[in-house]
Amino acid sequence: RDGVRFWRGPPCAPGAMATCSVLICGGGNAAQVCCCLFGARYKVTAISLYADEAERWSKCVKEAGVMECKLEQLGKSIRAVPDLITKDPSCAKDVDIVLFTVPSSFHEQYLTALAPYVKDSTIFAIMPARSGCDFLFKKVMGARASKLGLVAFETLPWACRFVEWGTTSVVIGTKDAIGAAIVPPAGKSKTEVMLKLQGLLGVEPMIVECPNVMSISLGNPGQVVHPGIVYGRWKDWDGKPLKQKPLFYHGADDFCASVLIGLSDDIQAVCRKLKSIQPAFDMSQVKTIFEWYMASYSQSCADTSNLQRALVTNTSYTGLCHPMRGDETSGYTPDFQFRYLSEDVPTGLCFTKGVAEILDVRTPMIDKVMLWCQEKLGKEFITPDGKMAGRDIGGTRAPQAYGVKTKEDLLKVLGITPCMPPTLRLLGVAATAVAVAAAMSVLRKT
Repeated sequence: RDGVRFWRGPPCAPGAMATCSVLICGGGNAAQVCCCLFGARYKVTAISLYADEAERWSKCVKEAGVMECKLEQLGKSIRAVPDLITKDPSCAKDVDIVLFTVPSSFHEQYLTALAPYVKDSTIFAIMPARSGCDFLFKKVMGARASKLGLVAFETLPWACRFVEWGTTSVVIGTKDAIGAAIVPPAGKSKTEVMLKLQGLLGVEPMIVECPNVMSISLGNPGQVVHPGIVYGRWKDWDGKPLKQKPLFYHGADDFCASVLIGLSDDIQAVCRKLKSIQPAFDMSQVKTIFEWYMASYSQSCADTSNLQRALVTNTSYTGLCHPMRGDETSGYTPDFQFRYLSEDVPTGLCFTKGVAEILDVRTPMIDKVMLWCQEKLGKEFITPDGKMAGRDIGGTRAPQAYGVKTKEDLLKVLGITPCMPPTLRLLGVAATAVAVAAAMSVLRKT
């Protein structure tokens, strides 16, 4: 009625709603959308560890009586009420799925808080995982990591925003598909985990399984798009305030697109190096940035002739602006502390640069963008000579921050056994042939 769609009852068999409990971590745009969309079909608890956010959010919902999420492309809305909104991590003790929607800079805080309470077989779905989330997961969970599930999503399922914080939100666009690497808990299969999460999301987007978490870490689109567009737009800024906020995606010019392509090319070089070490290590799901846009937004882009045109004609990005400070009176200046740099550099580009350095792969565009971005953040991740040895490396997800500093260290963590070079294989075959011939000669004499 009146364009509002109510989802009531279980999505599959009777009783399914009661047997699946979901914990949503965070209080921002995605968390509020998830609470509404999933809360209409499942038992949903929301947790925010930020100050008094949980208390304020709970109060908003009680006063409004319901949460509402508008699906803009469908012209429909969904209404629901989460079962509980809290900041008490003990709420995790009975949940089946823990869904992270918080920025990656807060992942460790939430993992550490929830670790004492979650039961074995709980699935942690990190959305988006950004890069190196498996390094962090093993660090925090320790010996229990194998008893818990980890699903690393490459991105969020939607472009979304809250309208009135705590009560109303909007899904601007839904991706066609999203990649996810699945590490099931002991005793469970990848298929079981996949079906449970696809049930949460519904028909769209379709979850596409990636072969390993490294595919998610290197294929992390946020590390390319966000720092790349910020760098491309503000690299030559004269410091003067602007009269209005510039469009983020729809304002991307040819230079911005060339930066994104350069970052993507550097990542592909790392993938090729890993494949050269062990051809069986599957990197096929690490897409170029243009391939990722075609997989995620092909139906939303009016022009897919090249990356720049896809960016500026993507209807899911309509009206999204650069994060800015100021107002119409004083003018607007860029907010370089926003998550596009503060999250996507330390938990994205730093990981990729760290892997590249260990494997001795040149990354000219990553180096250029990182040096500029870290200056805006007031950090030092990469030294002036391009080494991952800056004073703030410990606060990143670079392998070096976890004590992984050599090629042997990295391959051990990834479970990769180097493939013997062709020349050595030939020598090995020749040596075996000589040994067999010698043994046969001895047998003939006896």
